[in-house]
Amino acid sequence: MEVGRVAESIAGRDKGRLFVIISIIDGQYVTIADGDLRILDRPKKKKLRHLRLRPEILQPIAEKLGGGLKVFDAEIRSALRALRENADA
Repeated sequence: MEVGRVAESIAGRDKGRLFVIISIIDGQYVTIADGDLRILDRPKKKKLRHLRLRPEILQPIAEKLGGGLKVFDAEIRSALRALRENADA
């Protein structure tokens, strides 16, 4: 579990959607965003047991978040769209 890792929701009304971990609250909770329904200004607090962590890490986004730089919702949307397209191919 780390900032910038891609996670898939396995519970709740957002089940099946891909998100990026924005911050780690504690051992049970993280905040996630997808740049679409959950934007960076209003990330969702979610339990880790309701997420399936994927092996992909969005490195440019992780570096920006770690460095305190501004990340745009469009960056997250396009990175997650690229992941979905690669998985479908």
